[in-house]
Amino acid sequence: MRLRSVVLALALMAPLPAAAHNVISDVFPSGSAIEGEVGFSNGEMAIDLLIEVFDDSGRKLGETRTDGDGFFVFTPKTPVTHIFRGDLGAGHVSEAVMDAADVGLILGESPKATPAAAPSTVSPGMASGGLSDQARAELATMLRNELRPLRQELTAYKNKSDFQSVLGGIGYIFGLFGLGFYIAARRKMGAGV
Repeated sequence: MRLRSVVLALALMAPLPAAAHNVISDVFPSGSAIEGEVGFSNGEMAIDLLIEVFDDSGRKLGETRTDGDGFFVFTPKTPVTHIFRGDLGAGHVSEAVMDAADVGLILGESPKATPAAAPSTVSPGMASGGLSDQARAELATMLRNELRPLRQELTAYKNKSDFQSVLGGIGYIFGLFGLGFYIAARRKMGAGV
């Protein structure tokens, strides 16, 4: 009877497969806007999720929604810290922050006063490197679209649990059980039983 109870207790404590995942969220400059992504570490992206934008004092600056790939775009108006929050449900909340200095660079405002630069010899419609402003914008858009999948894969890789972490967790659990058995044995020996 006692053996049956032990076997039942061990069977109930046996680990079951879990579908755990972490929330992935990130923001980055995208031309004159801020682009971001929201999803889970298992590859599922947050589709049509409301993203609220706040400054560091908690004042709401605006809101946007994610597209079918979990990406969103927000155009900042002031060079303050932007905090992007989205509620994915079931206790999952994403939060990503872009510092005021980075937002200032997007808006074309320098975070610090810089000394006056030498006058430019580039014609108004041309940027440095011989590309027009329109060509630079098209090139930037093309690069952003090509880099999206790479960003997703890198973020998922960072959040992936590897075999070494799993073994470390199992070792930690065995260590706690060993400590518990040691204390119980010391108590039993001290009681003289």
